[in-house]
Amino acid sequence: MDCRSSLLRGASLAAVVACLPLPAFAQAQAPAQPAAEAPATLEPQAPAQTDAAARDIVVTGSRIATRGFTAPTPTTMISAQDIAQNAQPNIFNTIAQLPSLQGSTGTQVNTFSTSSGQQGLSSFSLRGVGAIRTLTLLDGQRVVGANVTGVPDVSLFPQLLVQRVDVVNGGASASYGSDAVGGVVNFITDTRFTGIKGNLQGGITTYGDNKQVLAQLAVGQSFFDGRLHVVASGEYAHDEGVDGGDFGLKMAGGRTWFHQTSMINRNILNDGSPQYLIRNYTQSNTYTKYGLITGGPLQGTAFDQSGRPFQFQYGSNGVPTRATGGGVAGCFGGSCVGGDLSGNIDVGRSLQSALQRVGGYSRVGFDIAPDNELYFTVNVGQVKTNNQPVNGMNKPGLTIRCDNAFLPGSITQACNNAPLAPGADPNAPRTFQFGTSNAALGNTRVYTNRRQYRFVAGAKGRVPVAGTEWSYDIYGEHGTNYTNVDVNNILLNGRFNNAIDAISVGGQIVCRDPVARASGCQPLNIFGGNPSAQSLSYVMPDNGPYQRTRQTQDVLSINFSGAPLDLWAGPLSIAFGGEFRHEFYKVTADPYGAGSANTPYNSAYPADPLLNTSGNGNWYAGTYKNGHGAYSVKEGFFEANLPILNSDALGHANLNGAARITDYSTSGTVWAWKIGGTWALPIDGVRIRAVTSRDVRAPNLSELFAAPVTQTLPGTLNPFTGETVVAVQNAIGNTALKPEIARNTTAGITLSNPKWLPGLSVSFDWYKLKIEHVISSLGANDIIQLCFQKLVLSTCSATNLSDPTGPYFINAQAFNLASYDTEGFDIEASYRWQRPLGLPGNFTVRALATHVMKFVTDTGLPGNVPVDSAGDNTGNTPSWKWLAIQSYDNDSFSLMLQERWFSDGTFGNKYIVCQAGSCPVSDNNHPTIDNNFYPGRFYMDVGGSYNLTKNITAYAKIDNMFDVDPADSTIFNNPTLYDQLGRTYRAGVRFKL
Repeated sequence: MDCRSSLLRGASLAAVVACLPLPAFAQAQAPAQPAAEAPATLEPQAPAQTDAAARDIVVTGSRIATRGFTAPTPTTMISAQDIAQNAQPNIFNTIAQLPSLQGSTGTQVNTFSTSSGQQGLSSFSLRGVGAIRTLTLLDGQRVVGANVTGVPDVSLFPQLLVQRVDVVNGGASASYGSDAVGGVVNFITDTRFTGIKGNLQGGITTYGDNKQVLAQLAVGQSFFDGRLHVVASGEYAHDEGVDGGDFGLKMAGGRTWFHQTSMINRNILNDGSPQYLIRNYTQSNTYTKYGLITGGPLQGTAFDQSGRPFQFQYGSNGVPTRATGGGVAGCFGGSCVGGDLSGNIDVGRSLQSALQRVGGYSRVGFDIAPDNELYFTVNVGQVKTNNQPVNGMNKPGLTIRCDNAFLPGSITQACNNAPLAPGADPNAPRTFQFGTSNAALGNTRVYTNRRQYRFVAGAKGRVPVAGTEWSYDIYGEHGTNYTNVDVNNILLNGRFNNAIDAISVGGQIVCRDPVARASGCQPLNIFGGNPSAQSLSYVMPDNGPYQRTRQTQDVLSINFSGAPLDLWAGPLSIAFGGEFRHEFYKVTADPYGAGSANTPYNSAYPADPLLNTSGNGNWYAGTYKNGHGAYSVKEGFFEANLPILNSDALGHANLNGAARITDYSTSGTVWAWKIGGTWALPIDGVRIRAVTSRDVRAPNLSELFAAPVTQTLPGTLNPFTGETVVAVQNAIGNTALKPEIARNTTAGITLSNPKWLPGLSVSFDWYKLKIEHVISSLGANDIIQLCFQKLVLSTCSATNLSDPTGPYFINAQAFNLASYDTEGFDIEASYRWQRPLGLPGNFTVRALATHVMKFVTDTGLPGNVPVDSAGDNTGNTPSWKWLAIQSYDNDSFSLMLQERWFSDGTFGNKYIVCQAGSCPVSDNNHPTIDNNFYPGRFYMDVGGSYNLTKNITAYAKIDNMFDVDPADSTIFNNPTLYDQLGRTYRAGVRFKL
């Protein structure tokens, strides 16, 4: 029996350890078989183990820890050798390539973001339902969240000690609790590693950027005749990242795929032409790099870097209307095609956030008796990231007075001499409309610093009870995560608005408003690219927006597993236990964002009469607020495995079921359950499996207790009275939220190591997942109308517009309204050929694929029809996604080819494609468009290694070998699917002592 088949049959840890050097994505399917002798390899072999884990491997899909048990939920196992072979600077990158992981975030995601705090956050998403619905574990234990959404940062995990990763492709709430709706990703560490091993790696793209350095070291040693075992690891990684390019079309590193592609909304629904147009080389006609007059008689006058005026070149043969409100004839609303593209800002987004991570991990285990261990772990890590959200700070729609002291004299004269618009007040100050992307002010940068401190103490082992052996696992965990977000080089809007309104007094240019002058206003020249240092310091102070978050997680868990009865077909195995968990967060923001009513001003943030005391609208972006919240969870579970067949004629079959009752302090009691089974048919290597489950996701800290953001809505129509009123919108959490409820069903068939072709493994699994009461947010107008029309009565608690006494408020918060309904199937296949064509070594081929047949989202709002986003390549669920690997290895070297592919798709499945003269009437549910093709991509990677000595191996890897560009679409490019960096080279050395 070879190691590959042992992994696929999946149960003994000794077999798994022996097989770790094999480069295989293994599907956990069947009971363990004796392992073959492991081939020579660089990876150190684990010694014989004396703790409880030495006898059985607990595959993550279940809590049953009994020999021979097979869980019905499809589970893919990724070995340490798989991870090493892929040669990525972060283990997250390797796992995220699996086809069933759709929408995972990493350093190429959220780079547009200023305020989310999720830049550089590495978190997994299974089935495309989001990272908040995928439970990520470390050694089967929860990890404190690195964001208020509750998702952990995989970059903080001890990566060199990871022995394998289990990916459960299905609901597991009955076994593991909340969040395991899409599935579970469980990192299993080598708790008995002995020796010293390390890894040094460097990388760079073909464009000379994203330079990477990785250094990892792990040590392990046993003492007192093997009863005391200590392991420790440390690592340092630095990814330079890829910053944005210059304004216009110039990308970082000379990349050429950016074409400023836009979906233009014509806002015409019934003229026989499509409402939406997909166009390359678009430009805004509402601003330019150094300023553009966008309305009035001087419309079309732009300014160069020195402040000199020139005639702007509009695309689409556009002609400015010179109306007071602006507009360009021949263009599409605010967009033109072609012309002067130098002011476009989108190319400024970082393609990948820079990331630096430092981590340390240690575990001390002491065997108090054979197969019984007390242990303590410490995991301390820090991840720093930074990104540039976009170029400049775009400011369209400014009103400039003609006597502005910074205007060139020719413009001032032309402005004053221009004829008045009909009906205009001749005594009113002369003005014009103006827009600028503020290139002269530089670019904003966001810095994120996450620090995690996690401590676990526990006991696990086996004890005899009433003549049978029982496993136990008891642990307590305390985790704290500190997240600091700092935004540099960003505008204070109140100061900017006063600084650009400049006049000359006594031959000196000053701010027009005397209150602004008294508070230190420094006039800012926005006509060109030469503002003074004093004005820059005034409108963009050194102390920018910040957010300081502290999250804690406390867990106490106890689990038991055993086989109390021998029945007709084998032992009845059960597991049961309970868990208590407490989650807490507190966030503190800067005074200018949080508001003086919440946080006193200090010397770094002095009181300023030009700023809003509520904090809203003060910063150009990055308005953070103060907040806090906590909830507790109490739960208990029971799981049983009942063998029902054990016959050579009929095969071997079992039923597996579990139930969990959970009490949330915020939302009450909820049940989760599962029922399924497997049947090893009396056909060589064939097994069928199926499971259906009720899974839950409780609202997270952010959804329950979001830091409040207040905004004044002066023109709010009150449908209860018919009057226009001033209302205050409060963006807040909703403590009345209930858990999301999911129904998860999978069914499949596997073929594992048949006698007629040893080394072959194939599996096919169909899945269907429907999530009800999905937590989603509503805008103020939706809340008002849904309440007034009595369509969603729960929204009435979020507004008091029906109360004639006022003052009026609308609480914009999340509700349990939407639903997801997705269906598809997974295919996995592998074949391992020992001594191919008589050559020494092994040849392995394998492939994993996921086909999403549907992914229907129903917002729950009346009048909106459900939308199927399967095959929508702007989202996370392409129709097809697969990963294929071919490798050869022997005692001296290894070679590997890897292919990654996802299918062609659309910009959105709701669109109706048509051309001018043939389009039906466009509406919100079925808008018309002229092009709805969004291509897929095929990437090939190649790598290999060479054993320099018995203990030292050199390796190299090229990702995206053919330097395939992303799709020819700028604002739609989806970094969860497309490679935006291009060809990347990596090389390194692994060693062991």
